[in-house]
Amino acid sequence: MSKTTSPVRVRFAPSPTGYLHVGSVRTVIFNWLLARHTGGTFVWRIEDTDRERLVPGVIETMRETVRWLGVEWDEGPEVGGPYGPYVQSERLSIYREHADRLLEEGRAYRCYCSPERLAELRAEQQRAGLPTGYDRRCRDLSDAERAELEASGTPSAIRFRTPLDGTTTMVDALRGPITYENASLDDFIILKSDGYPVYHFGVVVDDYLMKITHVLRGQEYLSAGAKDILLHDALGISPPVYVHLPLVLAPDRSRLSKRHGAVAALEFRDLGYVPEALFNYLALLGAAYSGDREIYSREELIELFDIDRLNPASAVFDHRKLEWMNGYYINHALTLPDLADRCLPLLRDAGLVTDETPREYVEQVVGLVKDRIKLLPEVVELTSFFFTEPSPAPDEIAGRRLTPEEALPALERARERLEAVTEWSDEPLESAMRSLAEELGMKTGALFMSLRVAITGRTVSPGLFETMRVLGRDTTLARLSRAVDALSGVAA
Repeated sequence: MSKTTSPVRVRFAPSPTGYLHVGSVRTVIFNWLLARHTGGTFVWRIEDTDRERLVPGVIETMRETVRWLGVEWDEGPEVGGPYGPYVQSERLSIYREHADRLLEEGRAYRCYCSPERLAELRAEQQRAGLPTGYDRRCRDLSDAERAELEASGTPSAIRFRTPLDGTTTMVDALRGPITYENASLDDFIILKSDGYPVYHFGVVVDDYLMKITHVLRGQEYLSAGAKDILLHDALGISPPVYVHLPLVLAPDRSRLSKRHGAVAALEFRDLGYVPEALFNYLALLGAAYSGDREIYSREELIELFDIDRLNPASAVFDHRKLEWMNGYYINHALTLPDLADRCLPLLRDAGLVTDETPREYVEQVVGLVKDRIKLLPEVVELTSFFFTEPSPAPDEIAGRRLTPEEALPALERARERLEAVTEWSDEPLESAMRSLAEELGMKTGALFMSLRVAITGRTVSPGLFETMRVLGRDTTLARLSRAVDALSGVAA
């Protein structure tokens, strides 16, 4: 397979009938990467002709999804462009013009069959165990029969006059030529009685008029590839390069669905994934770049991506691997100010910070826990003790290695020693506490655990002395004093 060198025109054309599944989002990413790799154009088009299945608000959610991932379109709704409008419901006269041309040339015909008749026909075929499809009842009506139906006002759709024999071949860039027997194909509708096109007719007309050079879409469209080629031939136009992308499957090789976890892109956002990680992960599904690397910047992906890197085999979506990648981005790829910006709304919603909380303090806190965060909301649990006062019980402060009576004098001495530390930073704090443990004849682990619980309320936290540094002298000493008071009440 040769590399793509000329600037391409690619499109993503969703139907607003539901959320963007991660498979669809990967299609967005692959199209956008190919456009950027070749210096081409990424077109966003809305295919809203399936009026019965439209879901209010979905278009806005789709836009929000794509923009959250950092993808912008070069032409399309809101942006405009030379080949608009980019919403199919605003292009009905264009489809009518092309359908009328096929009628005039005998490549299509009017079908007057009612929905009730078609439903009954399908039911009869199913009962008889026959393939379902239109029986071509209206294909060869006489002029008189057509005139009578027209005069009676019978609604009509326009069907394509599919060849009854021979073959039709589509060339897929990943799989090579795919040949279909025409005898197995239906006389499919191209324009419904309400004037709206069906999917295949609308995309063929739009792709041609919008000068789309490459169509990267899901493998599920392969089954109807013959329709695309037949329509191109009938309209006398050349087809684009077709690239049918492999399926995205669950780890058990079944179709990826909600039972396997999140599948909509915005679900991942709400769970705490960062867009950089999801973008990187999806760009790897079904594509091979270089060696065993898994972390790529967006600029690297743009440089490396091409059709010849795609694999026709199905790709497996692994939530655990994505979570690992998300943790990597949080810990290594995001700057601390950027990460703090993303954590602040979560901390604010949890009631841990306000507008008065010093920004520098928030950054220091987030910096201490970022290596433990795999999903952004985890920052709330990991950092809550930095913003709220812990109240550990005496037994918790003493821990498993000390009794409250043993812990009390140790923490009293620790408080005195810490009050004397002149430079409140990691090394002097650690040095003071290690020398104290030696003086007391205690294991450092026992003293440090008691200090940790007294100051944080937890047995697991970021480094004890880094935590003390960020909390500050006054807060650390105040918490130690409260712990001493709690132990005094038990030891008295």
